[in-house]
Amino acid sequence: MKIILDGMGGDHAPCEIVKGAVMALGQDKDLKVVITGDREQIESVLKSGGGSGHNALPLEYDKERLEIVHCTEVITNDDAPTLAIRKKKDSSLVVALKLLKEDEEAVGLVSAGSTGAVLTGALLRVGRIRGITRPAVCPVLPTAKGGNVVLVDAGANAECKPVNLVHFAIMGTAYARAKFGVEKPRVGLVSNGTEEHKGDPLHQETYRLLKELDCVDFVGNIEGRDIMGGDVDVAVCDGFSGNVALKTTEGTALAVMSILKEGIGSSFMAKIGYLFMRKVFKKLKNTLDYSKHGGAVLIGIDKVVVKSHGSSKAASVCASLLQAKETAENNLVGSIKELLSEVDLEALADEA
Repeated sequence: MKIILDGMGGDHAPCEIVKGAVMALGQDKDLKVVITGDREQIESVLKSGGGSGHNALPLEYDKERLEIVHCTEVITNDDAPTLAIRKKKDSSLVVALKLLKEDEEAVGLVSAGSTGAVLTGALLRVGRIRGITRPAVCPVLPTAKGGNVVLVDAGANAECKPVNLVHFAIMGTAYARAKFGVEKPRVGLVSNGTEEHKGDPLHQETYRLLKELDCVDFVGNIEGRDIMGGDVDVAVCDGFSGNVALKTTEGTALAVMSILKEGIGSSFMAKIGYLFMRKVFKKLKNTLDYSKHGGAVLIGIDKVVVKSHGSSKAASVCASLLQAKETAENNLVGSIKELLSEVDLEALADEA
């Protein structure tokens, strides 16, 4: 399977991006990667491993499964997304999207670049799934019960209508089925209380529509603290609330690990205690480490697009590439289309 990789997107491009691609090729022998970007810079990383002097060691990889497509431009976080997608036609991201759209062998794309540019570009260059009003950013978070929860939307749509949130619930259901094999994913609507009457008119109307939808197992409202509790498989929210929830979760995880680290080093007895608990702490760290789990899928796009974290290092890029391949193998786009076929979208839009 062929995955297109934006080689110049992200804080650590192209070095960590290229190293992540090589790492993914080593882990999956059926994977092919096409890197778009400055050929000279990319080949320099391949020849030196990103090191210099005595630390410069060439990366070992299967040359038959790695291709470079040269580009002369880069879209940065300072660029206006829509303008950049239209003007910088030879940028690594736009060329990657063009390849994804036109190459039948290409099943997915990974980029650690500007979220706005990736989303806008995917929408304009690849297109939406028919019937979906707005694509959404969809990360996967760990839960307290050892499972996972799909958070949708986590930043693509700050302002939503009830029909948008209903579409998020449908797409989130398809994603949970495709990724985790959950036959009947439990869907919760993130609100400021669990009672049916809670929330603003947007959430009250969405609650009513979801309750009447047969293809979604709607379990009612959930509060922010319940997102990672393990009682739902899909947490639906508007992009503003979802992004705040996601960033708060990341910040809380970092704060907890920092507090634990400080506490362990505060006394001799604490260090002794750590020796007995280090396996638990290591498991906790791995669970909360986003680099181990890849990126966020942009659901609602007509091919698989994975947005990796902007500060992604090689391990995270590798995980995102393998995630994109797995998502394509699980036929996420086809699953969303199948679920949409069970819904009268015109009637839903009229009712909303």
